[in-house]
Amino acid sequence: MASCTSIPPVAEDASRDLHSYANPSQVRVSHVEMDLTADFERRNLSGTCTLTVAGDGTELVLDTRDLEIGGVDVADGDGYAPAEFSLGDSDPILGSPLRIRRGTADTVRIDYSTSPSASGLQWLEPRQTAGRKHPFLYTQSQAIHARSWIPVQDTPAVRVTYGAHIRVPPGLRAVMSAETASADAPSGNYRFRMPMAIPSYLIALAVGDLAFEPTGERTGVYAEPSVVRAAAKEFEDTEAMMRRVEELYGPYRWGRYDILVLPPAFPFGGMENPRLTFVSPTVIAGDKSLVSLIAHELAHSWSGNLATNATWRDFWLNEGFTVYIEERIQEAVYGPERAAMESSLEVAALKDEMDELAARDQILHVDLADRDPDDGFTGVPYIKGAMFLRTIEDNVGRDVFDPFLRSYFEEFAFRSVTTAQFAEYLERNLLANRPDVAGEVSLTEWLERPGLPTVRHEPVSDALEAVAKVAGQWVAGAILAREIDTSNWTTQHWLRFLRELPVDLGADRLVELDDVFGLTSAGNAEILCEWLVLSTVNEYAAANGTVEEFLTTVGRRKFLRPLYEQLVKTEDGTVRARAIYRKARPGYHPMAVQSIDRIVDWDVALSP
Repeated sequence: MASCTSIPPVAEDASRDLHSYANPSQVRVSHVEMDLTADFERRNLSGTCTLTVAGDGTELVLDTRDLEIGGVDVADGDGYAPAEFSLGDSDPILGSPLRIRRGTADTVRIDYSTSPSASGLQWLEPRQTAGRKHPFLYTQSQAIHARSWIPVQDTPAVRVTYGAHIRVPPGLRAVMSAETASADAPSGNYRFRMPMAIPSYLIALAVGDLAFEPTGERTGVYAEPSVVRAAAKEFEDTEAMMRRVEELYGPYRWGRYDILVLPPAFPFGGMENPRLTFVSPTVIAGDKSLVSLIAHELAHSWSGNLATNATWRDFWLNEGFTVYIEERIQEAVYGPERAAMESSLEVAALKDEMDELAARDQILHVDLADRDPDDGFTGVPYIKGAMFLRTIEDNVGRDVFDPFLRSYFEEFAFRSVTTAQFAEYLERNLLANRPDVAGEVSLTEWLERPGLPTVRHEPVSDALEAVAKVAGQWVAGAILAREIDTSNWTTQHWLRFLRELPVDLGADRLVELDDVFGLTSAGNAEILCEWLVLSTVNEYAAANGTVEEFLTTVGRRKFLRPLYEQLVKTEDGTVRARAIYRKARPGYHPMAVQSIDRIVDWDVALSP
């Protein structure tokens, strides 16, 4: 009989969000109503945010970062009256608390404007877009960046409904993570409503020259006109993905599921904003080989958007569950081997990453006290979290685990969940009822300790093992590059091949590969990034121009970090990295800038 080791008692403050000044236990915001104008010349949003609140406390505390507060009013009879407020000192991570004397008023209105350098906004010049004719604006609120463009209780423990009146330059289109209530492109007036309660990090806005293509009854794609058709073709299986998840885990609760393809500066592969997933154009490979990202963001409609991590310590509850469901979608829509290839690559990458991570960052229930929650966005909550769930599935069987997950999403629908709450629910509703479990599932080991437990799910891909064998033969000189049959290779095959090559292969060997396969001109961003890192290590000069072009046209952090990290390992490379970064930095998102500044030691680069 397997034993189930419980996690130790949770400290009293474990469910308190250390990354928010808000006081929801005294006063809680339930609805946010925005009336904002997007000014592309000044690069700010300005207007009002009206909050519906309830609770016994007379003071409302909100999170802000670099907001200019013009005034605060509270409901007073049929109108509004000025309220006392103060903006606290600014913390480099948390921003500033906005303290409002609300008395007993249930409505608070804040007049404000954002900073041009707001961490949750990126304003793009026309030259930074696909069409090169119109500017573009988009938000990225996760983890704690909503406070840089909305004064809110910026914690996932607080869920709100929201509405918005957004004014944009005539001819541009505004979209949000909400239902469009009305749209008037000639005047630039758009209204939105989100009647389902969501955490603040899922409030999202984008403005640009956007077209729309449907991909199903409930799905479609927004993108710039020159991109939208290719994107719709790439993501045409989205409706099939939705149906599969519904069969497993219950109905889709958000009405529509649309996808917005952003300009290349977007720092992530995707962001799961409800009703409107934001994605990077680097996902459009032309062969659907990267649509696991769409499966991932769609899965968030259950794990994350529906049942949400209560604090950023509990982030694995969002991402580990989502990677697990993503794998199940891939398996159902594209077959078990495709899913196995994806999983084996991810687990191998996780193991490599964990070799570089401090022990504290290898823990699922990670301690983020006095740290930026963005520091917790490693592969650990994603892949280790999914391995944990896969291990449970291996031991209890899908016929038991699938109904359990469905019941979990039903139990915690539109609620925020802590790790302790999940562990208690798991023990009570699954593990305690399964004395026949074949292996031990130690919650303490999985949730509270670094490393990977000995008893764990390990994915194996026969197809990728065959690729690894071919790579070994080529490295040993047993076969030539032109003798390798890559006619049926997908992105996953290529990634495994390139990762099997010795890092110090030598530039001469890269010449052979490049002559046969044209990797320096690869159109697939995943393959190209892997190749460019290898080229940089081996000082393959023919790829130098492509490295610079890639770093100055792509803003996705997943690709930027490994290239810059490799460049700065040598003195000459550091000089080159800083020269490239000087050109590229103005076009990067603030989150990407924060990461790359540290890698290239930008403060030192700027010093005399």
